[in-house]
Amino acid sequence: MTFQLDATLAARGFDVSLSVGPDETLAVLGPNGAGKSTLLAIIAGLLRPDAGKASIGDKVLFDLAAGRNLWTAPHARGTALLAQEALLFPHLSTLDNVAFGPRSAGASRPAARETARRWLDEVDAGSLAARRPGQLSGGQAQRVAVARALAADPELLLLDEPMAALDIHAAPLLRRLLKRVLAGRRAIIITHDILDALMLADRVIVLEDGRISEAGPTREVLEKPRSRFAAGLAGLNLMAGTATAAGLTTAQGWAVAGRLDDTVGPGQDAVAVFPPSAVSVFLTEEHGSPRNSFPVTITDLEPHGDQIRVRAGGLAADITPSASADLGLAPGMAVHFVIKAAAIGVHPS
Repeated sequence: MTFQLDATLAARGFDVSLSVGPDETLAVLGPNGAGKSTLLAIIAGLLRPDAGKASIGDKVLFDLAAGRNLWTAPHARGTALLAQEALLFPHLSTLDNVAFGPRSAGASRPAARETARRWLDEVDAGSLAARRPGQLSGGQAQRVAVARALAADPELLLLDEPMAALDIHAAPLLRRLLKRVLAGRRAIIITHDILDALMLADRVIVLEDGRISEAGPTREVLEKPRSRFAAGLAGLNLMAGTATAAGLTTAQGWAVAGRLDDTVGPGQDAVAVFPPSAVSVFLTEEHGSPRNSFPVTITDLEPHGDQIRVRAGGLAADITPSASADLGLAPGMAVHFVIKAAAIGVHPS
């Protein structure tokens, strides 16, 4: 029983088609304004698209084809939305917050409370049952919100950056919790965190300007990104161009020597990908195979762990502080970024 969506919303430049399997978690990545929250709002029934259809198996969430105009109310869709904020009912106890979903679905008060206790125990919050939301920490409240969403037994769980509002101590706990409770469950999670995608998602899509620019298994997308956003998220440099027998040629005419993926051939649109740690910085051009040497102008220098990240022309290099000092690097300087061909992977864009 697969979830399928096709939806367009002209006012937001949104046009997306996707599917999610019955026990699959899909991560949605993308820059601010890409359409990620629009996607979840359409699925949850909080925003009506201009056209399209969505279904979970035989259950139609909406079908806006000419002459049909079918629209299922949000509460009848079998979806549950977990937002950045817990949004618990302040006048109800933790137990009754979690019991709200089963009660709304027609369960008796004792049965709903029994379901709530089971899910509170599942998220390690059983001891919080009698507390009001105002008595909970941010991490505790978000765990209760997870229990409330799951107690409704949704066919599709929607998570909108659930770790975004948590501190550095609470976020890892919730991430481990979600990994456990999402196993065998259909879910879509919006995140800006590569760790969320790696730990929680089976597949990833990248949204840019309301459209899917990249999709695939999580590790494949993050190890071989095809979009600049995914490359940045994975901490990699990306140069786009046309594949050649030796690598690729960029739009500005740079010849990039690298290792070609088996799936790319000369003449195809392609990207060259390499880590900042593979980039050396020189004050003059370095020649000789198997090196690439690109003239760039430094835009920023910033700390990056125990290294200095040198940013220039959309590319980045990680070098030691002593190397930066020896070269006298500063924003505005013209330098050369040098990368060995063996460190650059070339694959289809």
